[in-house]
Amino acid sequence: MNIGDKLRRLRLQRNLTQEEMADRCELSKGFISQVERDLASPSIATLTDMLECLGSNLKEFFSETENEEKTVFTRADMFVKEDAESLRGSITWLVPSAQKNEMEPILVELDEGGKTQEMPPHEGEEFGYVLQGTVTLHLNGGSHKIKTGESFCLHPGASHWIENTGKRRAQFIWVSTPPNF
Repeated sequence: MNIGDKLRRLRLQRNLTQEEMADRCELSKGFISQVERDLASPSIATLTDMLECLGSNLKEFFSETENEEKTVFTRADMFVKEDAESLRGSITWLVPSAQKNEMEPILVELDEGGKTQEMPPHEGEEFGYVLQGTVTLHLNGGSHKIKTGESFCLHPGASHWIENTGKRRAQFIWVSTPPNF
C-alpha cells in the first residue's frame, strides 16, 4: 500500500490544502508534502493524528473494503483543537469527516477577549448560532454584536473573524459551506 498517495487522495477528497492539513495536525506543510511523496514516514501516533484530521482512523485507512457512511457522531468521534494565542478557547469539529461534505459544522468556544483566525474572502456561505455569551462578527470593516440565541448568515466576500467581546466564555456553532475551517 502506498501510504503517501492514499493520504494525499484523502486530503484532496476533503478539499484541504497541505497548509490547512498541516495547521489542523500541528505539523509543518513540508512534512505533509514529504509524507505524501513517500520521502518521510510518519510515526503511528502522527499518522493517527493525520487521519483524525481527515475524518478517518487507522482501521478505515488500512481497510480494503468500502465503509458505510457514518450518520451519528459521539463526543469520542469529534476532534478538538485547543489554541493558545489569540483564540484563547477551542474548536471542535462536530462531524470529523465533514471535509468531504459540502458543509462543515464546528463548535467554537472563546474565552473573554479570544478571537478566531481572520478568514479571507471565499466562495460559499457561513452560518452561526450563539449558544452562550456575546460575540462580535467583524466583516468588511464593520462589526455586528451577536448575543445568545441570535444567529448570523453571510456570503464571505470580505475578510472576517469573530471575537468574544463579552465578559464570560462564549460558545457558538459555525457552519461553513464549502468546508473552510
